[in-house]
Amino acid sequence: MQVSSLNEVKIYSLSAGRSLPEWLSDRKKRALQKKDVDIRRRIELIQDFEMPTVSTKIKVSRDGQYIMAVGTYKPRIRCYDTYQLSQKFERCLDSEVVTFEILSDDYSKIVFLQCGRFVEFHSQHGHYYKTRIPKFGRDFSYHYPSCDLYFVGASSEVYRLNLEQGRFLNSLQTDASESNACDINPVHFLFAMGTAEGKVECWDPRARNRVGLLDCALSSVTADTEIEGLPSVSALKFDGALNMAVGTSTGQVLLYDLRSSNPLIVKDHRYGLPIKSVQFQRQLDLIISADSRIIKMWNKDTGKIFTSMEPEHDINDVCLYPNSGMLMTANEAPKMNIYYIPVLGPAPKWCSFLDNLTEELEESPESTVYDDYKFVTRKDLENLGLSHLIGSSLLRAYMHGFFMDIRLYHKAKTMANPFAYEEYRREKIRQKIEETRAQRVQLKKLPKVNKELALKLIEEEEEQQQVTRKRKQKNLPSLLKDDRFKIMFENPDFQVDEQSEEFRLLNPLVSKISEKRKRKLKILEELEAENQEEEEEPEGKASDAESSESSDDEKGWVEEVRKQRKLLRQEEKVKRQERFKEDQQTLLKPQFFEIKEGEEFRSFKDSAKKQKLMKKTLGDRLKLEEKLGTLNVSDTTVGSKQATFKLKKSEQQKRQQEAEKRHRQERKTLRRSANHLKSKRGRGRLFH
Repeated sequence: MQVSSLNEVKIYSLSAGRSLPEWLSDRKKRALQKKDVDIRRRIELIQDFEMPTVSTKIKVSRDGQYIMAVGTYKPRIRCYDTYQLSQKFERCLDSEVVTFEILSDDYSKIVFLQCGRFVEFHSQHGHYYKTRIPKFGRDFSYHYPSCDLYFVGASSEVYRLNLEQGRFLNSLQTDASESNACDINPVHFLFAMGTAEGKVECWDPRARNRVGLLDCALSSVTADTEIEGLPSVSALKFDGALNMAVGTSTGQVLLYDLRSSNPLIVKDHRYGLPIKSVQFQRQLDLIISADSRIIKMWNKDTGKIFTSMEPEHDINDVCLYPNSGMLMTANEAPKMNIYYIPVLGPAPKWCSFLDNLTEELEESPESTVYDDYKFVTRKDLENLGLSHLIGSSLLRAYMHGFFMDIRLYHKAKTMANPFAYEEYRREKIRQKIEETRAQRVQLKKLPKVNKELALKLIEEEEEQQQVTRKRKQKNLPSLLKDDRFKIMFENPDFQVDEQSEEFRLLNPLVSKISEKRKRKLKILEELEAENQEEEEEPEGKASDAESSESSDDEKGWVEEVRKQRKLLRQEEKVKRQERFKEDQQTLLKPQFFEIKEGEEFRSFKDSAKKQKLMKKTLGDRLKLEEKLGTLNVSDTTVGSKQATFKLKKSEQQKRQQEAEKRHRQERKTLRRSANHLKSKRGRGRLFH
């Protein structure tokens, strides 16, 4: 089993045994198999997992029990049962298979698209039916809700074959001259097809109308890519309801969100080869894209490479076993490769022993056959005096050098290098010089922000290290190396303002404390030198000298603090005087305010009242409205509250209402006086 690692991702090749040099003779290989148990016990995960010549496509059934592969020669399909780890059946076909699809959960319903425009259906017992499409097909997809097969190929039409009715339906007419790939979204069943012009057309199967068009050829051209010719779409795959990956014939992979016409990420394989397969790995948000030379796994959000694999032979197809870390490939070789990547997921349940096996291999790394050989270049051979062996059986050409037996290399080195002791002595002298350089005074690299604070922390750290070294204690973490306080020495906003009041009042205390600390350290060093065997004084019990010095220190910094306070008061007084002078010099200019139309100016008190009212909370305003009588809150029978508001009237409306009221009163008084006069006249006539 071969083990490779890229970006610290272990990849186990289960279809290959232990790595052996290609130039070893058959006799040596047989000898190694007899001696080495690991080579003799190479893993063969699935028995006879190969094709006679070439394998073209490989797929896994939905239940995960069967693996199906097609290849040549003769054209055939092989089905492998994972529960039995062996081949279940093999069927030969009339022509080569372009692609195939498993319609059922197991192997009972399979559809093959063949080279001769034939579409062949197989059931559980074998061949069931064969029909033909008008043009050569290149890919097809199955629409589950309507039981329709959509065929794309060397035509502008998309042929539809209904499996329920057993007849062809009206084809979809597209704007493309040819189509290379297609896929149906598993969520909303949108049909997408990639054209030879580098475009992706999206169709709604319900209305049979085109609903979208993406120009992938134009989007694949970026500043970092070099493209020869027009990129056509060679692979297509949906992920969920909104994401779609498109592979081009020039080696680019474009990730789209269906809501946008611009790609989210454009990933270039940089080989200029057509993309053969695109797969999604949802557990780690990866995209697995493959051309005929390399398989790349990269993050779909950032585009960063996760890992990659370069098989020995060209790749035709890639299949990811569902919900696991197993990957299978169809190659231009008889053997189909199986890879296991533990980071992607666990091993399938039918080969769960792989997890234990890989864990044991990681715990006990083993040597390879190459440990018995030494790789040397032409320059190394000239230094050893073995350049005359080039072309003989003692040297095997490999890449830019040669492999030779390690025992021959050691013998030649001891004979060709009689001054080995001089080299050893020179190396020792160089090491001593490096040690003395390390003991020299190193220049302190201070940060750009808070340099004085950083210098003070470095000095305190050095003093602390000396104390801990003598007391044999553990060193405390440095504040400069702590990520939590890194921004304090990088961001200028955290610069200490030495002119601020807080700093000027605190600075005498800080300086005196640092001097006090240095004096204490000197006293401790003298005591330790005199009485090395005596115990140190416990903290908190200082000597008389220390107590007297501490009292002097306290008096000193108190006086300095008083001085600083006096200076601050004087500065504030000067600032106040300057402000007063500026106020006297400034002339007050009149300000004019515009009154809205229909309003009268009374005083500034009304506006002040409005501002105070707006600053109050809603509850306070409601209480005020209740007091004024413009709001009435009552409880209903259901248990809720009912609020009734009365709209406020403007001053103009109030004046109009008062004028109308006065007018009505005047009319009433006039009416009464008129009625009174009429009654008097009537009485006078009666008396006459």
